[in-house]
Amino acid sequence: MHRIQVQLTQEQERVLREMARLRGSSISALIREGVEQLTAPERERRDRARRAALALIGAFSDAPDVSRRHDDYLADTIQSSLPGKA
Repeated sequence: MHRIQVQLTQEQERVLREMARLRGSSISALIREGVEQLTAPERERRDRARRAALALIGAFSDAPDVSRRHDDYLADTIQSSLPGKA
């Protein structure tokens, strides 16, 4: 683990101390939990993008002009994979 220094307001510290006491946990564990919740959507977005990119491998092997139009094929595929698109 890495150590960082964070400045909190007195109210934030008070609430975290109370939560840690009630849970039998540490303030550090609560902060790690909060960071995990905050960053989860971004990690999920990156994972989806990575899976979508990997799914493209070999997807256009039957296209005779893929060497010239690869950007068009890629843009079409990405566009069709966006939420609300079919």
